[in-house]
Parts: sequence; C-alpha cells; structure tokens
Amino acid sequence: ELASDVSDSDLALHITRLLREKGVVGKFVEFTGPSLHLLPLESRATIANMAPEYGATVVFFPWDQRSADYVQMTGRSEEKQAIIHAYMQQQHLWRTPQTPTPDFTQLIELDLGSIEPCMAGPVNPHQQVPLGLAAESFRDSLKAEARNRRWQHAAYPQTIEQGAIAIAAITSCTTTANPWLVIQAALFARNAARHGLKPKPWVKTSFSPGSRAVTDYLSACGLLSELEKIGFDVTGYGCMTCIGSSGALQPAMESLVNEGLQAVCVLSGNRNFPRRVNPSLGHGYLTSPALVIAWALAGHIAHDMIHDALGYDAQQRPLRMRDLMPTREEVEEWVERAIKREFYVKRRDIIWQGTPHWQQIAAPGSMHYPWEAESTYLRRPGYLQRLPRDPAAPLTLRGARPFLWFGDDVTTDHISPAGAIPPTSLAGKWLLEHHEDPQDLNLYSTRRSNHEVMVRGAFTNKALANRLLPPEKRGGGGFAWDADRQQILPAYEAAQSWLARGVPLVVFAGERYGAGSSRDWAAKAQALMGVKAVVAESFERIHRTNLIGMGILPLHFCAGEAARLPEMDGSETLDFIGLDHLQPGSTPLQLRVSRDSRLLGEFALTAVIDSQQELAYLLHGGILPFVIQQTLKG
Repeated sequence: ELASDVSDSDLALHITRLLREKGVVGKFVEFTGPSLHLLPLESRATIANMAPEYGATVVFFPWDQRSADYVQMTGRSEEKQAIIHAYMQQQHLWRTPQTPTPDFTQLIELDLGSIEPCMAGPVNPHQQVPLGLAAESFRDSLKAEARNRRWQHAAYPQTIEQGAIAIAAITSCTTTANPWLVIQAALFARNAARHGLKPKPWVKTSFSPGSRAVTDYLSACGLLSELEKIGFDVTGYGCMTCIGSSGALQPAMESLVNEGLQAVCVLSGNRNFPRRVNPSLGHGYLTSPALVIAWALAGHIAHDMIHDALGYDAQQRPLRMRDLMPTREEVEEWVERAIKREFYVKRRDIIWQGTPHWQQIAAPGSMHYPWEAESTYLRRPGYLQRLPRDPAAPLTLRGARPFLWFGDDVTTDHISPAGAIPPTSLAGKWLLEHHEDPQDLNLYSTRRSNHEVMVRGAFTNKALANRLLPPEKRGGGGFAWDADRQQILPAYEAAQSWLARGVPLVVFAGERYGAGSSRDWAAKAQALMGVKAVVAESFERIHRTNLIGMGILPLHFCAGEAARLPEMDGSETLDFIGLDHLQPGSTPLQLRVSRDSRLLGEFALTAVIDSQQELAYLLHGGILPFVIQQTLKG
C-alpha cells in the first residue's frame, strides 16, 4: 500500500515514468495484482488518465465492487446500475480478490510501498524526480552561465532568482476528478492560512475544477473558502491553464522573462511540455494539488521542499511542508464527510432541466452547410478543396525536399498551436486583416475550425529548432528555407513558396514524434503545408494514426539508419522507393538522398500500416477524401 505521505499524483507520475521506460506505445495496459481491490476508483482514474503521457493505446482497470460503488455514489439510476451489474456478471468481467490472474504478454511489477513523493519535469511528464531533487533537476537544465542570475524589481520585495514560479495552477486534468487530492489541497490551504501564509506576490494562482460537483462538495463542507484565503479562487471549469489558457503573466514577471529569467509553472495536470501553459514559460512541473499550493508559497523551484521552511508560526518556529500537510487519515475522514451522492445527481439533473441550450440556437435548415465567407471562426477547410487522389494509382513520392528536421520528443504541442493568439503572430495578423478586435483575438482552441488561423500557428513553438538551418539560425521556433533558398521564414510562410511550385515536403524527427495530446491539428497543419511524409525513429501511436488520416506517410527509420543520415541543409532531393508495393503490415522502403544530382546515400525505412482501412486512407489521400468518394459512389 501507499505510504502515508504519498498521494495518487505521486503514484500516477511514478507509473508514467515506469511505463514510458518499459515502452508501451501501441499496447493495451491492464492493471492486476493483489493490491488492486484496495485502490479507490478515483486513484485508478488518476492513473488511467495519464495514458497519453506513457503512450499506451488504452489503459484500464477491471470492474469490481469499488467500480460498482462509484457508479452508485455518482448518482446513476437503480435501473442503470442493475444493467451494469448484470452485464459484468454475465460476461465474467467482475473481478474479485479470488479471480485468477489473466494471461498477459508481459507483467510489470510495482510495489506500491516503494513509491515516494515526487514531481515530473522540467519538460516532460515522464521525467519523474524525487520531491527533494526538483531544484537540482531545474538547475541542471540551465546553461552554467545562466544558473546564478538574480533580479530586483520594484513590484516585488524579494530578489527574484532563476526558477521563480510564475504560475501555480490546480487544473482540471486528472486530479480535480479525485476528491482525495482536492480535499488534501483544501486542508493544506486551511493549515497555511491559519498561520497567515500567502503565495509569493509574483505567482499567478488559479483553481479550475473539471466539474461543478467539486465546488458543490467543497462549499458544503466549508473548504472552498480555505482555498480562496490562500489565493486559489475558482477561475472556471474544464480545460484552462493546462491547455494554455492561463492568460498573461504578471507584467513585472513578463518583463523579467524578457531579460532572461527562466520562470517555471507548477500545475496538477497531465502535461508540462515547454511553452504549453504559457508561451513565456519553457519549464514546467507536474505535482499534486496540495503541492501546487506549497510551491506557490515557496515562490521558487530552488526551494528544498523537504527541509526548507515555507514560513514561520507566531512563535517564529519554522513551518515546513510536512507540518502543513494533513494526514492520510484526516483526508479520508473529510472525503467520507464531504462526498455525497446528491451533488452528482443535482448537477446531472440541471443539464436536462427545461429546453437544452443547444436546442435554443437558431440555425437555417439546409442539405449543405452554408459557409460564411467572412467568418473568422468557421471556414471551409483547405483539405476539402483539394482534388481527390485516384485510389487506383500506386503511391509515389519522388523529388521531395526536406522541410524540417527535429530531434526527439517533438510533441503535438510543438506542432499545433495552443493558448492565446498574439496580435504579432501570423495568425493574429490574419485576424486583424479580417477586422477582428485586437483585444479579442481569443484562443487557438476557439478558432480550431478556421484553418487559416491554425495552419499559421503551426510549428511556432519557441522550443523547436530546425537542424536544416545554419546553427546560429536554428532556435526560436520552426523556421525553414523558402523555395528559392533566399530567406529563412516561419514554417507556414516557407511552405507557401514550396506549395506554389508543387514540391512535396518531408519532415524528419527522432524518437516519439507526436507525443502528448491527440490533437488532430498537428496532422492537419502538416497536410495543409504540403508535407507528404514524416520520417522518424518512432511515432506516438495516436499521431501516427492522425497522419495517415490526413494522407501523410509515417515512415520509420530502420535500426541505426537515422545516425547515418548526412548533414542535410534543405537543398537535397528525396526519393522514396517501394511505395508502390505498400501493404498492411511492415513494408520495407528505400530513401535516396541526393544533392546537385549526386547521390549522398540510401537509407532503409519501414512503412507500418496497421490495417487495410489505413491503406485505403493513404491511397485516397486521407480519411475525408475517402469518405467523400465512398459517398459519391453510394
């Protein structure tokens, strides 16, 4: 069992690191073992919701009495409960402690008692670090000459050091669906408030639960006000800080970041990829909601959370994190007292009271959608305007050019845009040209049905560096050569010059290309830029599938071949040999790289196609052309 000072967040982050190391991309992961029946359903959900962070196709726990209890507690009807019970029993899916262990392809052992308090960072969810080594992990990520820089600012009474925490957010992803973690945080906030402790003035704090039931039970038991006392007011519900909707940093912090401060975000969500939470923050740490509050009190990631004081009591005795943390027994008592079935019933009933909101929206009736040419939110996408590919013609890709070349761990956050749309960005300029209010450009996520905005925001993450460019020009985002090799431009603008010439483009990458959220725009944007293939050492499964859905070939380097690639500069010609024999399964291919009509080398690749259906999508040029052609045939 878990130690008394270990939370479900620690458990989830430990498993994320463990399964990423073991390699479960494309696999089904089921949990089993003698301790399984003791694990609350909320703990299981916290673990399972991290599945994209370790790359599994699906992660699940078997059904048991704890699952049935949760269905009852969250307000499902007696009839629905009876149906579920009968089905699980008849299908022999109801697990008990006496149920024999199924036969698995692989068993990975984990002793719950071995897990320690931890965090994950500074740039990936699987970078688990012990709580006491967070400062060291951040310091190691900085260049030596930047580590000891300090700043003074009139807005703040204290010296600001590298690793100042700019954002501390209890977010909806994973943890606020877990009452144990939320109540632990609220009790920690109560204990801190009793001693007059406050977050440091440069820390922007927020609390965004995933459900109003959370604020219902916190209010009913008097704990919501304890969070508010410590600066963690409810800012809304659902995806907010975790998806980049954190808003601007404090002006003084933004100024210091522009001077070289490497500030940090600490959040209780799933993903901490560079500049996801805020474009000014390249470092992020995942932790429990209670520790989010603790880090807000500390103000710097350099704080030793195990040994250093967060403040002092009335007698000037030091107050450390463990002094403020409620015991496991106290948290469980409060959970038992606070969580009531009626909170879930009430919130579910509200949805269906009266006429649902969406039925009140007026819309014209039509067999075809009436696209509005002036709309900046919903536009007919470019990938529906292309001529369909003849599916009977064999696949070919010759005379292509390398467009972008990245290293490992390029996530969908790096590829597709998120967060607020800056007025100075290409997407912002397009909106301003179309008469949008500069103060209301909104978020990329709200304009995801406008391809003009989304494709202009692709590959703009400042953490990207294109190896095809000279070393001094590589940083600061996905820039690329134009077709004339006269200018280095943002990826979108460079791609337009290649599209005008009808030249197919290829992206190269290292391991785990497309990790993170299953953003369809990470694939759509590449398709609209004219990318016809991505060649990588490995792909995250969901992104690989999305690439195929947009008619883009995901191709794997064979072992050792990536290291053999010449030092390309973007002037090379790429020919892919063997695509005309593409079949479901693994198809061997050859990549020929030439420059100035001189062959630089041949490299072994593999095309992995999971099904006949995926092959059909590629032959039609993507899933939408496939659907359209099938509809026309019908």
